Amino acid sequence: MIGGFQNIPKIPELKKRIIFTLFMLAVYRLGCHIPTPGIDGAALAAFFSGKQGTLFGLFDMFSGGALSQMSVMALGIMPYISASIILELMTVVVPYLERLKKEGEQGRKKITQYTRYGTVVLSIVQGLGIAIGLENMSSPGGAMIVPSGGWGFRLLTVVTLTAGTSFLMWLGEQITERGIGNGISLIIFAGIVAGLPVAVGNSFRLIGTGEVSVFFMVLLLALMIAVVGMIVFVERGQRRITVQYAKRIVGRKMYGGQSTHLPLKVNTAGVIPPIFASSIIMFPATIANFLNQEDFPWLQSIVNALAPGHVVYSLIYVGFIFFFCYFYTAVHFNPVDVADNMKRQGGFIPGIRPGKNTAEYIDWILTRITFLGAIYVSAVCILPTILIFQLNVPFYFGGTALLIVVGVAMDTTNQIETHMLTRHYEGFMKKGLGKAR
Repeated sequence: MIGGFQNIPKIPELKKRIIFTLFMLAVYRLGCHIPTPGIDGAALAAFFSGKQGTLFGLFDMFSGGALSQMSVMALGIMPYISASIILELMTVVVPYLERLKKEGEQGRKKITQYTRYGTVVLSIVQGLGIAIGLENMSSPGGAMIVPSGGWGFRLLTVVTLTAGTSFLMWLGEQITERGIGNGISLIIFAGIVAGLPVAVGNSFRLIGTGEVSVFFMVLLLALMIAVVGMIVFVERGQRRITVQYAKRIVGRKMYGGQSTHLPLKVNTAGVIPPIFASSIIMFPATIANFLNQEDFPWLQSIVNALAPGHVVYSLIYVGFIFFFCYFYTAVHFNPVDVADNMKRQGGFIPGIRPGKNTAEYIDWILTRITFLGAIYVSAVCILPTILIFQLNVPFYFGGTALLIVVGVAMDTTNQIETHMLTRHYEGFMKKGLGKAR
């Protein structure tokens, strides 16, 4: 692997792409520290200090701390992700979008354009909601977060936050086109990893004060490495279905006859299920912050039951993860379309009749491996909760963040390795393995 990193500077194009990516990420981190006008920073920091178990804490993690500082990039890239997911789900029910998805490059460009429009609309709506919410919020000491409210402040906040999200969307597209890796994913990656130095510093502080022993911290580090290894192993896991293509003669040449495979990922849904599950299960706790709990005593009992670490929270969280794993897989992967495309190209699964029987066979396999994928995602997401609230240990990365960080790192490393292998340089893996592939 060290030799692989040493080969990176030998490829000018790859070197230029990596430097460009790092520069764009540095611009993003710089923008996270530019505050939105009209907000009392001290009162805002005091308000966010106790909101880690709500949607505020979740969105603040994805924005790299920009939301707790209410910077110009406080909305982060989440509106773009939400717009992308909404459009992808709509392709199932809207025939026009379904046709665009099948039109190739031109169709994808059109869907990307609609995604940008949707991002701006969602940013305006969320920005207005945040502006109105900030006017009604105060710190635990009673200081108002917005000293001078009104429509002037609201319009300025909406324009500022929408411009910040649009700029982030542009940064992500530039990284994807001119840099290395997926730009949107790398922005989320940078936002999550930005809190790592603080977490490491807190861990050393706890060791210094004697609250946590060195042996226990080493044991925790070994457990984290094991969890990361499990994520890498499962994310690379595939169920390969053998596909045989029939021979056909065109003129004097014979085509087909080769055997290949159809790869089905164990975790087809990726990180979407835990993100959706976290958002839904944290919604009651977020609403409780805007209501007087003395007027709604029953709401407090619901909030306590849905707090991380509670048994009810864990059961509902796992249930939502299973539901969204199957739901998103059904939307993202259509066995009927795969079977039809295979039939048109003269391919078939040995022992399975083409057409409907092939689609049912693929769906049967996909259902089984999705069940295993849902168990894996649930285990990764529940483990940090057990460590934090049951064993009372400092654990920085939540399950969703860990899946994103490891997944993005694997994808970016694969792209770098592809650039090096294309130019006959040794990749990150051993030389023999690189040649074999």
